[in-house]
Parts: sequence; structure tokens; C-alpha cells
Amino acid sequence: MKRSKKPFLVALLIASLILTTSFLQTTMACDCDSKCEARCSKTERHFRCMKYCRICCQKCNGSVPSGTYGNKSECPCYRDMLNSKGKPKCP
Repeated sequence: MKRSKKPFLVALLIASLILTTSFLQTTMACDCDSKCEARCSKTERHFRCMKYCRICCQKCNGSVPSGTYGNKSECPCYRDMLNSKGKPKCP
């Protein structure tokens, strides 16, 4: 009997996709950290700013407006995200 290589190849493909996805998420998280650090550098509430900036950055695929304030038109996803009270979520 000859064994098929298809199950092995499918398993290998799935494993490589999982590893690639986790690597990209880790890379994006690191990128969000540096972008949010710059964005929140002048705020008095640094911890809070970083928390929400990271959430917004990850949901918007690494998009954070330039500068420490304003410029939200550069990133519509970041600009349009609202909290439960209908106010802007992202710093």
C-alpha cells in the first residue's frame, strides 16, 4: 500500500500559517508600542494613553496618527473608533 503525502503537507501548511500569523502579531505589537510611545510622549496620563493607543493601533492594523495630538484624519479607523459613551476612544 502506498501512503498519501497529502495529510502531511496539509498539516505542514497549517503549522506554517499559524507560526507566520503569530510572528506578524508580535511584530505588529512591537510596532504599535513604538508608535504609541511617540504618540503619548507628552501626555500627563501616559499609562492610560498607552493603554488605549495600543488597543486602537492593534484594531487598526498598526495605524497611529503622527505627532502627539491631532492628525487623526491620517488614520480613519483610529479616528472613528468610539468608546461606550460615544466619545473618541483613541488618544
